[in-house]
Amino acid sequence: MTPQALLAESIHPAAAKALEALGVTPVERLKVALPEDELIEKLKGVKLLGIRSRTKVTKATIEGAPGLYAIGSFGIGTNQIDLDAASAKGIPVFNAPFANSRSVAELTISAAVSLLRRMPEKNVEMRAGGWGKSAAGAYEARAKKLGIVGYGNIGSQVSVLASAMGMHVYYYDIEPKLAHGNARAVASLDELLELSDIVTLHTPSTPATRGMIDAGALAKMKKGANIINYARGDLIDIDALSEALGSGQVGGAAIDVFPVEPASKDEAFDSPLLAHKNVLFSPHIGGSTQEAQEAIGAEVADKLARFLTEGATAHSVNFPQILPSSRKLGVTRILHAHQNVTGVLRGINDAVSDAGLNTAAQSLATRDGIGYVIADVEGAATDSLRADLEKVDGTIWTRIIE
Repeated sequence: MTPQALLAESIHPAAAKALEALGVTPVERLKVALPEDELIEKLKGVKLLGIRSRTKVTKATIEGAPGLYAIGSFGIGTNQIDLDAASAKGIPVFNAPFANSRSVAELTISAAVSLLRRMPEKNVEMRAGGWGKSAAGAYEARAKKLGIVGYGNIGSQVSVLASAMGMHVYYYDIEPKLAHGNARAVASLDELLELSDIVTLHTPSTPATRGMIDAGALAKMKKGANIINYARGDLIDIDALSEALGSGQVGGAAIDVFPVEPASKDEAFDSPLLAHKNVLFSPHIGGSTQEAQEAIGAEVADKLARFLTEGATAHSVNFPQILPSSRKLGVTRILHAHQNVTGVLRGINDAVSDAGLNTAAQSLATRDGIGYVIADVEGAATDSLRADLEKVDGTIWTRIIE
């Protein structure tokens, strides 16, 4: 039997349970990320796709899966998905922007302490048989200045944890954000870099943030300050960071994400940073705790299932957002995705009227050239209604839930 949902990359079992509990069956779970051609083949007849960071959902993938209704990214990021191609086909994309925030925040604080205590160097030295028992270059976190770039869900939690440890917290964000505890906002990234003992990055990858920490930015940091990147791999110029680590301009780094990452555990990891003893490495595991993965699994699966069974698109990252009320007994629900052009709503209402049905409730939302309508009508849909809805100018797709 063709699965209704395909979950790749060992997504937590909580996701399959949540889908099945809401009537989405069968669900197929894969341990690996599939290459494009295999993924297209696997998606034949599948309505819902769940992925993590290694699966690339390209334009070709989306065009090769005409039966695909929605995509779930089981994490925060959606860079691995061609959002423009998904939007053009009327495919909502969902993610979990909050569920792993605590896990990343805790790992960030642990990295800050490790860098201040020179743990990366001590670890390398001991593995080589050394015993460098010394306080030289080691410091407490208390009273140190932590600079947070990006004060969103994760950055603000890092702020709370750092404040509780007695650190002086500063943050920079392109949007005004309410400070937590004793944290203070600064006016510019340069100001943050100049005053911080530790800089930690918590921004998405955008045209404005890619490569934001380049040679010039690293030169503005305090000499010997530390930097942490548990956000996105393209925020830092890795070659520039390697040079700054070698010269002593940067005292240490903790890096969890990289511009180029192995496609699987069988592929070797390589980076210019491997030449430096003062780097704490981790393999993109910022949100990889059992608690976070279970919460992410349940959250994204719930969004996918509710779109399939109810048409709900609340919290989609690329699609008009509607959270409809529960469908009443005897009511048929019409879902209609379309180009945001004039006359579509009139065409939908004319089709309903011509079918002799009364509209009980209707919602319309638009986003980036796409419109989305959910209409509840009293009575059963007819074949002529389905055909008339498809004929409405600008229609991308229409679906009826009975």
